[in-house]
Amino acid sequence: MKLISAWLRIPFWQRVVGGFVLGALVGWVMGPAAKTWFGPFGTLYVSLIKMIAVPLVFFAVINAISALHGQQSVAVLGGRTFLWFIVTAALAVCVGLGVGTVLKPGAGHLDVSVEATWAPPDVPSPVQVLLDVVPSNPFYALTGIGTRTNNVGEKTLAAGRGSILPVIFFAGLLGLAIVKLGERVTEIRKLIGQMSEIMIQVTRFVLEVTPLGTFGLIAALVGSYGFQKLLPFGHFVLALYLACALHIVVVYSALLLAHGLHPLKFFKGVASGMQVAFVSSSSFAAMPVALRAITHHLGVNKDYAAFAVPLGASIKMDGCGAIFPALCAVFIAQYTGVSLTSNQYFVILIASVLGSFGTAGVPGTAVVMATVVLSAAHLPLEVIGYLYAIDRVLDMMRTMTNVTGQMLVPVLVAKETGLLDTAVYEAASSKVGIKKS
Repeated sequence: MKLISAWLRIPFWQRVVGGFVLGALVGWVMGPAAKTWFGPFGTLYVSLIKMIAVPLVFFAVINAISALHGQQSVAVLGGRTFLWFIVTAALAVCVGLGVGTVLKPGAGHLDVSVEATWAPPDVPSPVQVLLDVVPSNPFYALTGIGTRTNNVGEKTLAAGRGSILPVIFFAGLLGLAIVKLGERVTEIRKLIGQMSEIMIQVTRFVLEVTPLGTFGLIAALVGSYGFQKLLPFGHFVLALYLACALHIVVVYSALLLAHGLHPLKFFKGVASGMQVAFVSSSSFAAMPVALRAITHHLGVNKDYAAFAVPLGASIKMDGCGAIFPALCAVFIAQYTGVSLTSNQYFVILIASVLGSFGTAGVPGTAVVMATVVLSAAHLPLEVIGYLYAIDRVLDMMRTMTNVTGQMLVPVLVAKETGLLDTAVYEAASSKVGIKKS
């Protein structure tokens, strides 16, 4: 017990950084064997996070919608949130295009070939994306298990695709129904609030596994890749990391300053969410940490945060859906010797902004959104297969950018609408653990 107490006394971010550094060293020393020995720790951690994501979102959104009634119009808060999603996504695309144009990551000869396992992914139509938001079976949306008819007409169990949007839609309807029924469902409203608190406590328990999960994920990553796969694409990796860093540090800081908020306070408060996003490469994996960060450390109203953060984890993707597709378009144009026209730049901007709202918060979907943008700009799709080999390395920075934006927008909207406790914000702390802040 003394050992556990001593471990918990170490600040959370220091434990995560320690796991990151140790994992990198072990992966470098052991090579591919590190994935076999320590990769399961990372897999277990991501599974634990995904385990709590759906019930956490389900109860949090119902509780948030019912609690927001009487405070401010849900439509007003939702409208402001969407507006900032669009503005920050557009700025992210401009950053990606600018960095790509200046650094020219696709210029010169790259002696590489497309991965044998890569194929252009299927891209759903905008209509299908909208239709998929409404679940035909809410239990299918919640559990990922439903039925389908096979080729001989028999109904069999089928696994879901893991999208959180149908869960948010169904939970939102339940929340609105609770508001409409008012005093007749007081006990249900109370129960939903209690279930939300229970899931938050479960989240605190799971978060304590983050240092171990970080160690396993980074050890497996470094052991599997080494440096040989990264060297041919070093310029592109540098361009992506620089573009994301500029967007986070410059653009986000400017928006915070414009709202009278100190950027360093913000980054200190959301550091834990950024760390988890970087090592897990999943917006959903980082969502519980992000939710706790902006409420406990930055003072955003809990009811509004419970509505905005899950929504952002589904459709707010500055890294995967905006910067990466824009940078890919410039990279491929330079690689193939195509001079982009002003019309193509405009198409890339519009397609990236719209595409960023359709990127699901799970690893790998950035390639789908890049395919959408490349198709819209009439650029060759096959070349993106060159980047498939290092997508995991790219996804770490992309996801950290996604999640940072998902934490930024609720802070901005909360400041505009009086839902931000400025005293808590000014005392921002990045310590996260089992104990309540």
